[in-house]
This record gives sequence, structure tokens and C-alpha cells, in this order.
Amino acid sequence: MTGAGATELESVRVTRILRDDIVLGRRAPGSRLVERDIAAELHVSRLPVREAIRVLVSEGVVVARPRTWAVVREFTHQDIQDFAEVREAIETLIFVFAAERHDEDGIERIRLAYEREMAAALAGDAEGARIAAGEFHEIAARLAGNDMLNELITVFLTRLQWLFGQHDDLLAMAEEHRIILEAIEARDSDALRTLIPQHLASGRLAAERRLARGVEV
Repeated sequence: MTGAGATELESVRVTRILRDDIVLGRRAPGSRLVERDIAAELHVSRLPVREAIRVLVSEGVVVARPRTWAVVREFTHQDIQDFAEVREAIETLIFVFAAERHDEDGIERIRLAYEREMAAALAGDAEGARIAAGEFHEIAARLAGNDMLNELITVFLTRLQWLFGQHDDLLAMAEEHRIILEAIEARDSDALRTLIPQHLASGRLAAERRLARGVEV
């Protein structure tokens, strides 16, 4: 394929690869994103790489620096605090609505995401567990059935995935998702109004611990 269609498909693929590399920790905070090197690595031209970097800047995980290389964003404690405050309000609503509005097909999808996460955690597959954890939250957003909430969470979805990428205790995170899943199935909105802030706080603490270790190094 040639022309604009090919460039668009390449840019989507390159964006996905770079996004996964960042949120899963393969590209460390502060590391340079050199268009020429990435293009050679992924066997594409520099244009889709440039477009991918532009998208990741808009998603808040890459910083563009004029007249030099773009770099993977280095999150600060203030970044994590700001993100956590907004995320708690939005995701509590998402999970409450998911509990109130889900159907059997939706519950099956989120249950399968939890089961993939737990299986990966038990197998010591950190990447698999973190990817499934992100899917658990994405599916909950769809079950909420509110387009406005979906638009809001899309704004910080990549940063949400980055935050889960910092969680070291994979079994504990999966266990928290099991308890949340049971509350959704039971349509227990009151329980979720307590569970979701607690769950998000544990993710925030994990990110802050990882950040502190990086500073100490």
C-alpha cells in the first residue's frame, strides 16, 4: 500500500508500539525519542514516527523540546497528586455507573479481563498483568454507558496505563480487582464509592514509591 492510507496505518502502529514501550517501562522517563533511530528500529520512514510522537505529546507521556529530541516524560510527585485527584472523581463515577447499568455480556468481558490479570500475576508475567489491569478499567468505562465520561477518561487513559505500569505487587492489584468485580456484579454502588478511592490510592502509592526509588538512584 502507498500514499496517505499507508502512512496513517504506520503512524497508528508506531504510536501503539511507543505507547506500550513507555507505559510498560521499556523506555525510561527522560529517555530520548530520536526519530531517525526509531524509524530504523521499526522499519518505517520518519514521518509516522513524527506523527506518533505528536500523539504521545498530546496524551501527556512525551515532552517535545524545541530544536532537540522529544523525551519520555518524567512524572513528578505533583503530577501524580494532580492526576489522582481528577482520576478519583471520574473513575468512582465510572464504576458506580458500571454497577448500575451493566448487562451479562459486559460482566463477562470485565470478568475475563480480571481472570487474564490474575493468571498473568500468578505466572509472574508483569507486562501481561499490567495490560489486563488497564483493560479492566477500560471495560468498566464502557459499561458505564456515559459518552461524556468516556471522553474524559480518554484524555488521561495513557497516563492511567502508565500509573498501573508502576505497580509492583501484581497479585494485590488483581485481588483488589476481584473485590471490585464482585461489587459490580452485585450492583453495590455504595461499596464501590469506598472501594474505588482505596484502590486508586494504592496505585498512587506504588507510583510514588517507584518515583522515589528513581530519584534516589
